[in-house]
Formats: sequence, C-alpha cells, structure tokens
Amino acid sequence: MKHTLLALLTLLSALSLPAQNTTADTLQAKSRLLNMVVVTATRTPKLIMEVPVVTRVITEQDIKAADASSVQELLQTELPGIEFSYAMNQQVSLNMQGFGGNSVLFLVDGERLAGETLDNIDYSRLSLDAVQRIEIIKGAASSLYGSNAVGGVVNIITHTPEKPWSLNLGARTSSLGEGHYNGTLGIANGRWNSLSELQFKHADAVHLADTGDLRTIFAHRSFNAKEKVRFKASDRLVFTGRAGYFFRQREKSSEASDRYRDFSAGIKGDLDLGTESDLMMSYAFDQYDKSDYATASGLDVRNYSNVQHTFRSLFNHSFLTPSDTSAVLGTLTLGGDVMRDYLMSYQFTDGSHTQYTADAFAQWDWQPSSRLNIVAALRYDYYSEASASHLSPKINLLYKFSETNLRASYANGFRAPTLKEMYMNFDMANIFIIYGNPDLRPEMSDNLNASVEWSHSHYNLTCMAFLNHVSNRITTFWNQERNGMLYSNMRPLNITGLDLSASARWDNGLGVRLSYIFSHESLTDGGMRASSTRPHSATLHIDYARQWSWGRTTLALNGRVLSAVTCDEYTSYSNPTQTEEITYPGYTLWRFTLGHHFDGGWALAVTVDNLFDYRPDYYYSNSPATIGRTLSVGLSLDVDQCFGDGKEK
Repeated sequence: MKHTLLALLTLLSALSLPAQNTTADTLQAKSRLLNMVVVTATRTPKLIMEVPVVTRVITEQDIKAADASSVQELLQTELPGIEFSYAMNQQVSLNMQGFGGNSVLFLVDGERLAGETLDNIDYSRLSLDAVQRIEIIKGAASSLYGSNAVGGVVNIITHTPEKPWSLNLGARTSSLGEGHYNGTLGIANGRWNSLSELQFKHADAVHLADTGDLRTIFAHRSFNAKEKVRFKASDRLVFTGRAGYFFRQREKSSEASDRYRDFSAGIKGDLDLGTESDLMMSYAFDQYDKSDYATASGLDVRNYSNVQHTFRSLFNHSFLTPSDTSAVLGTLTLGGDVMRDYLMSYQFTDGSHTQYTADAFAQWDWQPSSRLNIVAALRYDYYSEASASHLSPKINLLYKFSETNLRASYANGFRAPTLKEMYMNFDMANIFIIYGNPDLRPEMSDNLNASVEWSHSHYNLTCMAFLNHVSNRITTFWNQERNGMLYSNMRPLNITGLDLSASARWDNGLGVRLSYIFSHESLTDGGMRASSTRPHSATLHIDYARQWSWGRTTLALNGRVLSAVTCDEYTSYSNPTQTEEITYPGYTLWRFTLGHHFDGGWALAVTVDNLFDYRPDYYYSNSPATIGRTLSVGLSLDVDQCFGDGKEK
C-alpha cells in the first residue's frame, strides 16, 4: 500500500510543470506544519508532531485554497467521514463517523455555543473570515471537554492581530443567487489589539425537483458581527474580551419566516504565575433565540431561548528535569467548569427548564524520554436535572523513532441526556407526539485507536484503526404504550473502521492529499439499523502554485467520493412500527478553484462547483442538494497592502 501510494505521488510530481521561486515557499510551508502549535488535543500548547493524539489541522492556507463559503462546505471538502445533510424542515444535520451533532462539540476559541435544532448547533453562526486554523480531534474527548464530545471536538481558532492595522474586504457571488460580503479589521497598538468582523450573506430559493423528499431549498439571509479585544495589562497578565451578534432569517413560505438570533459575550484572563505555571479564568455568556415571523402582520413571536452562563478555569504547572532545568519532565493540568443552562422551548408543555453542570479534571503530560510521551487524564462531571455523574479517564501514548510516530489511545466518553431529551412533548403536525424521558441513562462510550505516521522529505502517510463501543445511545423509538415516539436508550453499538491518508508537497509547487475512511456500525445483539453513516468515503485534494512577477496563481481540485448506505427506517405514519430497508445511493462531487493574488493586496477566486454536473435521480434529505454545475466568483482586497502599511511590529 505504502509503495503504491509513493509511486502514484512520484508520478504526479514528475508530470507537473516546473514552477518559479517555489522551493523556499515549500520549505517554509513544511516548516510551518512541523512547528505548528496546537491546543485542542491536550488543552496545553504542543507542537503538532509532539501531540500523542491524532490531530487534523485545517490551516488558513487550506481555507483559502478550498474557497469554501461555509464551515460545512470546508469540513466536507477537507475531511472524509463527515457529511452534512438536511433533516426535517431543512435543518442541517451532521454525521461524523457515526456520531451526530449532539456528540461532536464545536468550539470557537475554546468556547462552546448555545442553541440547537434537531441535535445540531446553528452552523451558519460559524464564520471563516478571520479563522487562523481549525483543529479536529476525532473520538471520545469527554475526559477534557465533557458531555457532547463523545464523538470528537472541532475547535475554530481566530486570528490575533499583530500588525499596526489590517483591513480585508471581500465579496462573493454565485450562479445560484448567493451573495457573501465581509469585512475584517485588525488593530495592534502597544498593549492592546482588536479584531472586528462583519459579514452579510444571502441566498435565493433553489428549486430542486417536482418530486422527492427535498424539493426546494428555502431562501435565507444572515448578518454576523463579532468583536475581540486583547489587552496586555502587564508582562504577566492578559485580558481578552469578546462580543457578538448574529441574525438569520429563512423564508419558508410567502406568509411566514423562521428567525434566529444570538447574543454572545465573554471575558478571559491569562496570568503567568512564574516558576513554570500559568492560570486561565473565563466567563462566557451565550443566548440563542428562535422566533416565528408573520410577513403580513409583522408579528415576531419568540418560541425558543437557550441561555448559557459558563465559568471556566485552567491551571498548568511544568516540572523541569532535575539534571537539565531547561527540559520539561511533565506538565500537570487542572481545570474545572460550572454552567447554568436555561432552555425555554415550544417543544415543552411546561415552558422552560434549567440545569446546572459542574466538572473538574486533571491531566498529567509526561515525557520520560525524547522518544516517549504519555498523557493521562481523569474528569468528573455532574448534571443536576439528569442526576448524572461520571468519571471519564483517558490515556494517550506517543513513541517516536526515525521518521515514524506510533500513537495509541484509550478514552472513555460520557454524554448526559439534554433538557430536550428529558422533557420534550412535541406534536408532529398531528401525526404523532415525540415524548421526552426523564429516566434516560447517560450515553457511555469506549474509544480505542492506534495509528502509524511516517514522514519523509515531501511525503506523509498515516494509518489509523479505531473502535468505538457505545452503550445507552439516546435516540427516538416508537412506543406502543404512548402511541408516539419516545426518547430511549438503544442497544450497545460498535463503530469500527480504518482511517488512511497520504500527502505530498514538492518544491515545484504541486501538492497532493488523499484521504479515505472505512466505517462499520453494528448493534451487538441485532436490531434496527438506524444509522445513515456511509461505510466508504474519500477526499482528494490537488493544488498547484506558481509565482509570477505580477502575483501568485493557485489551482486547486477537490473531490469527494461517498459510497451508498443501507439502513432501516420508519415508513408509515398509519403504522408507525413498520420499517423498511432503504438504500441511499453513493455520489461523487468535484470542485475546481482558480485563484490569483495580485501585488497590491487584490485577490480573485473563481470556483466551479460540481464540476462534472452530478444530479441525484431522487432528492433524499441526505443527498447533495445540487441542481448541477455552478460558478462562483470572489474578490477580496487587503487594504493595508495598498498603503504599504500593516507591517508586523
């Protein structure tokens, strides 16, 4: 396998055209990757090659090359095993290697987001305009991040301005009637810096077909404003404050629209205690509301509000090697979180519920030798309304030799039932009622994975095998006694698979990355196959860059290949116990992007999406909502470069 991939990559290198002035760029890119500092896997800064947990990083360069208009589009382009599809009422739903949106934790600069619809956060809140990188950890991460992280963590990390000033303005339009307009202002002045973001997006309604489960995609528009201010009070103390407002409206009919709003704010303090110790404390507020808007009367009725107040603390202390005080023997990390979670919902008969959660965790990051790194952690969680508490352990091992890294890990996952899952009482269009269940048991999972990573010169190969054993997974089943759907704990579930990736970047400006994931789900004692996880998925990325005297040109080709999947589904409202075996077809999508960065700060991107004009024969909720080949054009300007300003201090 390894020799075949190497031969393929070498052939691509030989066939590529020579480029000018790219050797230095390639070496710099490789150096940046090897020396990249990541924080999500261990909650402490570590070089990516030193992290004992397989961590996938999507860099700012990757984001620009993909020319993605949303986080969903970017993640699907960059990673196999991730699929966003439509659920009921065109709400976006995530499947990440067998785990849904309620099991994958999304963070922005380490802070979680309030609000959900059909178990998923509002992904349209996540902007890419000021993102420095995205770190993805797959598998159980509950020992560090608590409930909702049994399937993994996606941490979106924004820029910290370093130039005296920088201003980026961008506009993008597509043949589908989409528009994306943004502005990002960064200022750095002595002890303080700020990052300001404004974004406006709109999209026309798209008619897919006259038949199918999905026929027309609703028109929508959104506005997003964010501010982050960082103040260095002293050489040891830094404060970071942030605030944000988000608004989105979906035109579901000519008479009514759905509206979504979010208000967020927070403050964080980082204190260097000296003697190899530091302390972080933060407070975060997030309120996510939904309302029904009547076009004729102008009446706007709020029927959902999720308000979260979160206090966090994190302490690190590094122990130095007695024989060499410049070398770190190990790092002790202690932390804790307290959250008040309030939920008012139209799906409750009694209005609202409040839950208090608290946790404490400890981690020991030990490096007994230059080759071996061991990270062990233990976390305790408590949920008041669910009356649930749990200890979640994990251990990660990294052994390095020559050009190879061996990693192995075990992590115990834990997810307490949510307020919605416990207290829901919702009438589904007079067809049946979905009932919550206060007696739900918490979900539990055991995650095992082992990987081999080999790097040499321009090449990198990674192979990882994983096993997730999930007990008490929470989902809805038909309940004869109540004559409706009831949240219940399902039978134990095994998710096993193989994750392969190969990448190369040569001095001539050519880069290639091929990734493949095989996933298999099975109930340990048989039963209904409710999962829609596709067993095979792969992504291919090829990019080429060439420097000219008048700027830099980049070409990028991205492909996604997803196999068919067969599952059991309820198929009759008159007989809700009736199920049928359904097979959803596989599909392949390709996109090509041509970009050019002109001297003087201008950048142009032209993207052809669905390059080979794929159209589903029948539009299922989890088939791609495409009507064929589309074209988008984006233009951006770094205003500071026009004035020769914005140089780093």
